[in-house]
Amino acid sequence: MNRPRIAGLLVALVVLLAFLPAMRNGFVNYDDDVYVTQNPAVQRGITFDSLHWAFAGFHANNWHPLTWISHMADVGMFRLNPAGHHFVSVFFHAINSALLFILLFRLTNRPWPSLMVAALFGLHPLHVESVAWISERKDVLSTFFALLTLLCYSSFAQKAEGRRQAPDVGNRSSASRPRSSISWYLASVFFFVCALLSKPMVVTLPFVMLLLDYWPLNRGSKRGVRTSAELLREKLPFFILSAIFCVVTFLAQRAHAMANVPVPLRLENACVAYVAYLMKTFWPFRLAVYYPLPATISFSTVVVSGAVLFLVSAITWMRRASEPYLLTGWLWFLGTLVPVIGLVQVGGQAMADRYTYFPLIGIFLAVCWWAAGLTGRFPALKTAAIALATVVLGGCLFLTVKQLDYWRDSEALFHRALAVGMDDPLVRLNLGSALEERGDISGAVEQYRRALELDPSRHEIYNNLGKLLAAQGRFEDALPYCRDAVRLAPKSPVAHFGLGVVLNRLGQPDAALAEFLEAVSLEPDYVPPHFRAGQILLGGGRYDTALAHFREALRLQPDNVAVLVVTARVLASADDPRARNGPEALALAQRAIRLQPDSASALDALALAWAENGRFSEAVDACQKAMRSGASISPDEAVRLHDHLESFQRRQPWREARWKF
Repeated sequence: MNRPRIAGLLVALVVLLAFLPAMRNGFVNYDDDVYVTQNPAVQRGITFDSLHWAFAGFHANNWHPLTWISHMADVGMFRLNPAGHHFVSVFFHAINSALLFILLFRLTNRPWPSLMVAALFGLHPLHVESVAWISERKDVLSTFFALLTLLCYSSFAQKAEGRRQAPDVGNRSSASRPRSSISWYLASVFFFVCALLSKPMVVTLPFVMLLLDYWPLNRGSKRGVRTSAELLREKLPFFILSAIFCVVTFLAQRAHAMANVPVPLRLENACVAYVAYLMKTFWPFRLAVYYPLPATISFSTVVVSGAVLFLVSAITWMRRASEPYLLTGWLWFLGTLVPVIGLVQVGGQAMADRYTYFPLIGIFLAVCWWAAGLTGRFPALKTAAIALATVVLGGCLFLTVKQLDYWRDSEALFHRALAVGMDDPLVRLNLGSALEERGDISGAVEQYRRALELDPSRHEIYNNLGKLLAAQGRFEDALPYCRDAVRLAPKSPVAHFGLGVVLNRLGQPDAALAEFLEAVSLEPDYVPPHFRAGQILLGGGRYDTALAHFREALRLQPDNVAVLVVTARVLASADDPRARNGPEALALAQRAIRLQPDSASALDALALAWAENGRFSEAVDACQKAMRSGASISPDEAVRLHDHLESFQRRQPWREARWKF
């Protein structure tokens, strides 16, 4: 193969085509709301305020500003069309496959095993979760920068050692390194920072560099202990950056994400999870979005798993002289999984397919180079090896396409989790939410009640049941569930908001306002309680405070039509002249019309704004157009529009003293 660039592009093209079905999928109700669909900062696109938000605080129990910025860029290009968001993730995955091939080919000058590793990485079904789940953009993005880091590092190492191709070792001292090698070193540091800013799981990358020093770069193999110390000192900036991001990640996750799991159970699960990942690598069936952490793990399971890990480790160690790639690949797999193996338990999962995205490179590398070595010693096996590789890749492609279909929507995703035996409250809760969104109320209630049986301490279940009952108008029945949600999670803004909605509908506006304000204090960027608090304050004639909440909601979500309409109405028709602002009302109403041109409420707000600005003919036209909206208008709205029209025809702006929502 004389043209590795063409081979890299071919790998990228095959992977891109294999994953293109993901573009038919939608958003799912598992974190996609947090990352995109209900995130006001992300939905603003790339602005100064949104960039400040991305860098200035912890969000979603993490600090990964580049990931947030990538989502903002997607919204800027595709709005909330999921196909565009999926395409970007697929594109990064395809590029990562090509970069992996280029990296391994540059390090080893072995095209075929490099190509096989890249193809396995690109087509393996364990990687579907990282690509098809929009919230996991951080996987493909951090790996993109991690591979660029290793590419730059390999160029630095080869130039510093006085060679262009591995595996040979030069005799240059660190003091005589060519100037160009320093540039590669600085580039590798830069890309490492970008990788950490995308997902801190890559803190183990300096250890991967040391593994590459061992094989295939073979740095220090002829100069003993002194060189080993030099290689460690060379990685010092990388280790310092890793340590900083470990601390930052701990601070981001300690308040809400870290689970209180006994240390013995963590150690047992880590041991079992390593072997489970290996099994799923070679037999990738019964994959699920969520693998719940069991309350206990049998002693025999832990012993067998420990024995497997010890045996493989012993074999790779004993074969390190003749087959060093086995040790490099095995330690790559073990080491890069350490941040997510559960020693520090985050969330309630025992393991996750997405955690294998970068670590599996090590297993693929070890297996492919071992197979290449075997066929090199026994040429008669070459035909059989090619046939086996074709079957394996074809099987991976088939399973990947099938797995992509399970990610088409939330309902399919969590039905699949139940089908493979993951009967967990979180799975039931998300399946219930998906059924509720589809209008299957009885199915949703069944899932929520089953979730309560599995775990009666989960506040989200009570909150969802309360919300569902409230949507049916059963506010008295909803109230106990909403109160239980707040009791179980007093720091949950969603729980306080849900209770506030029910209290308001039960005629307790003061109590509801207190809940909305508590939700805002817990999560200042949470738009719905700002809006609801503004409505209650407006009903009490407290215009200044109400408008402050409306304006904050619009700052967070400039394209929220409901907030635009209500704010424009207040600014155009409030009976208190101090609250009115004709030009601002007109600007907000026109923005609402651009977003929903046929909305009767938006047209009504536009008519009120035209009248407040003395443009009565335009007000009459807008009002009449709103009245022609037909079936979308309720009887009360029809009466209100008729009253407004009569006022505008008399060339009088409308004044509103009683606000009802």
